[in-house]
Amino acid sequence: MTTTTNDLTLVLGGTGKTGSRVAKRLTAVGHPVRLGSRSAEPPFDWEDPSTWADALDGVSAVYIAYVPDLALPGADDVIGAFAEQAVAAGVRRLVLLSGRGETAAEHAEQRVRASGADWTVLRASWFNQNFSESFLLPAVLSGVFAAPGPGEPEPFTDVEDIAEVAATVLTEDGHAGRVYELSGPRSLTFADAMAEISAASGLEVRHQEIPAEEFRAGLTAEGTPPELVDLFMYLFTEVLDGRNSIPADGVQQVLGRPARDFSDWAREAAASGAWVSVPAPVR
Repeated sequence: MTTTTNDLTLVLGGTGKTGSRVAKRLTAVGHPVRLGSRSAEPPFDWEDPSTWADALDGVSAVYIAYVPDLALPGADDVIGAFAEQAVAAGVRRLVLLSGRGETAAEHAEQRVRASGADWTVLRASWFNQNFSESFLLPAVLSGVFAAPGPGEPEPFTDVEDIAEVAATVLTEDGHAGRVYELSGPRSLTFADAMAEISAASGLEVRHQEIPAEEFRAGLTAEGTPPELVDLFMYLFTEVLDGRNSIPADGVQQVLGRPARDFSDWAREAAASGAWVSVPAPVR
């Protein structure tokens, strides 16, 4: 395979869970990177297309991570417009982070495929890091992870694997026109995952299944924006229905090694202090 190291890559979601790791890996091998975020210079904002041109100037490849999710209504139109502008600006390679089993996300995939660029789609399963760096962390720290759903198993995916795959397909030839499904090597229920986190961290964490409407009411009471409430409901009541229960081999296909196991990730996350609760200051 041919490896390119001198072309500028725009990493969208450059401060997020996957984008920050992709940028770090590219930078480590001397590949020029421009972060795509509202706080970057030049800034990039999905909701403000006037920011796109400066972010794309001089760029040959783009890692596309759309926040909060490709499944949101209208996301496909936004990504389609961006992909068209990117190709017109001279971008040759687009790598899209998509969701495994998310039918709604496939509309955005189709728009990237139709852009005329050399495209690669990475369909990832539920992130391990959602339990340690994201909206599920408070629930884990509380000791009770309460969510709807029948408790179907999911091959949770380490974001570090996703980032390594993304960095590889961004800089090596041979991946154009490919869809890679990324997951961990084995499937766990949420109860299994909480048991693994408990064993690694020393916390007592359990999974509690609750009715969907109770879950919705809790999200609303916490002040979660309505569009995100709908997204979380979609994920928990539809996508996590077992459709992704069989592990995928995309990590092996791209990297030539197995995906990282959940228990290995949990031990490392615990060692890094991911589940150490910081006490509130005394007033």
